[in-house]
Amino acid sequence: MNRGEVFLKGWIPPSFAAILFASSFSIAALAQPVNEPVASFYKGKTVNVLIGVGVGGEYDLHARLVARYIGKHIPGNPNIVPQNMLGAGGVKMVAYLLQVAPKDGTHIGMIANNFPAMQAAGVSAIIFDTAQLQWIGSISPTVETMTVWKTAGVSSIQEAMKKEIVAGASGRGAITYSFPLMLNELVGTKFKIVTGYQGGNAINLAMERNEVQARNNTWSSWKVTKPDWLRNGDIKVLVYAGPKPSDLPGVPSVSELVKTEDEKKIVDLVVSGTMLGRPLATNGIPADRLAALRAAFDQTMQDKDFQAEANKLQIEVEPVRGEDIQKVVANVLATPRHLAERAKALIE
Repeated sequence: MNRGEVFLKGWIPPSFAAILFASSFSIAALAQPVNEPVASFYKGKTVNVLIGVGVGGEYDLHARLVARYIGKHIPGNPNIVPQNMLGAGGVKMVAYLLQVAPKDGTHIGMIANNFPAMQAAGVSAIIFDTAQLQWIGSISPTVETMTVWKTAGVSSIQEAMKKEIVAGASGRGAITYSFPLMLNELVGTKFKIVTGYQGGNAINLAMERNEVQARNNTWSSWKVTKPDWLRNGDIKVLVYAGPKPSDLPGVPSVSELVKTEDEKKIVDLVVSGTMLGRPLATNGIPADRLAALRAAFDQTMQDKDFQAEANKLQIEVEPVRGEDIQKVVANVLATPRHLAERAKALIE
């Protein structure tokens, strides 16, 4: 059994992980043929696209959509294989990408967009440095929403400040938890957050069963996964965060509802993932291969077949380039300590 297999079978405390993986770092580094031309390196290779969450959600949909087309734009046209690697809300997959996977461009990860903010806030679950990631690109930014089921008995965020509403979430640290908690703390809503749901599909089912009456989700995910709910009026968006959506008229943003400039900056940190969308990244690879992967992603976004399938899936394509993601992450990690500490309680 190799180190990767040991890691995948169970969680390893950070202190032990550092010792366990130290030797694999040096071995992997020595093995990289950094001067090999990109096309000849990738020819006949398999590139693994790792997805840290389950099948069917927006992260999974975006990763698999890119995986279907990016191979023909990477020099050497490698085979692309998406695979789900579950554990700790995506933390396990990123730790594998950074600490175990070969640093040669054959492993790409679909990264949870709240990990840089969690790191900036000092959340202990983030045992890696997201500054080490080499960002490749994202199909589009996201818009986070807080949405209620038709039985909730509220139709505005102001009404949610007066009535307790049960909200479903996967667990602490997940945006499904931190978003309603942020609204409770900074806006004055009364969401009672129930955790333990294994992903968005499970929360949606709980809404249908009336176990919960609200959840956080991205606006794009609602449009892709539950257009019938929107069409039938089964759900209502109370508030959003991120870029202003033209098709949510009259819905306020969280930033409009908070009172002070520091609170706005805390909101910006908590929802900084909206600027990243569903980002893909790799780690420690030679500069020429990183440039090739970024260029291949950019070309994929212009691919007519890719665009046609994205349109069919109702996935909006407004690409965020890898270089721009790198800058956003650097800014997030530079958040002033006093603000990051206040945000920690919301996202840990």
